[in-house]
Amino acid sequence: MKASGLIVSVQAPEGSPLRDPDVIAAMAEASLRNGASGVRLESPEHIGAVRSRCPDALIVGLWKRTYPGSSVYITPGWEEIRAVWGAGADVVALDATERHRPGGETLEQLISRARRELGALLMADVDSLANGLRAAALGCDWVGTTLYGYTEATAACQPPAWELLPQLKQQLPAAVSLICEGGIASPQQTRGALDAGADAVVVGTAITGVDLQVAAYVKAC
Repeated sequence: MKASGLIVSVQAPEGSPLRDPDVIAAMAEASLRNGASGVRLESPEHIGAVRSRCPDALIVGLWKRTYPGSSVYITPGWEEIRAVWGAGADVVALDATERHRPGGETLEQLISRARRELGALLMADVDSLANGLRAAALGCDWVGTTLYGYTEATAACQPPAWELLPQLKQQLPAAVSLICEGGIASPQQTRGALDAGADAVVVGTAITGVDLQVAAYVKAC
């Protein structure tokens, strides 16, 4: 399955009144009705709610969970992969950086098991060219710049990943979809990401991040 167009990340932070399955599902439906090609959702509960309300939606699913001794939190292990897929995701997004994973599971093991036991399509959330190419070689169908600027190795980098995108486009296999995610804040930047080689662009905070957007406006006031 090739990615294309705009994918809206419909998420809400812990403690937000928006972090309700019905609210998430309504925002997802509004995004899809207005032309989004798919939605990116966090947690099995929210994935299930959107799948029920929007049965034909393209859903990229993940589950953010933290464990002691590891900085990996986007679908970090087998339990999370299985739950996200079982909730109705079409594509499972997972951290595909080189960082140590909880429980000693390796990226190679997780990708192999997800393909073998679930037949799941996988999106690799990466921070670098090397990790993107490695994820594709291991069997990920999509590669996204999601973690560029958010890992220890790229802490000095500022998303969007304008430098990384053309490098990935040039070196990834043609069958692998390239996703620009992180820091896209306007329609113009979305067009720029597509022009830089992305097959699809994920936009979250700029569209659905009411909590962060309002806080930014209040701070400016």
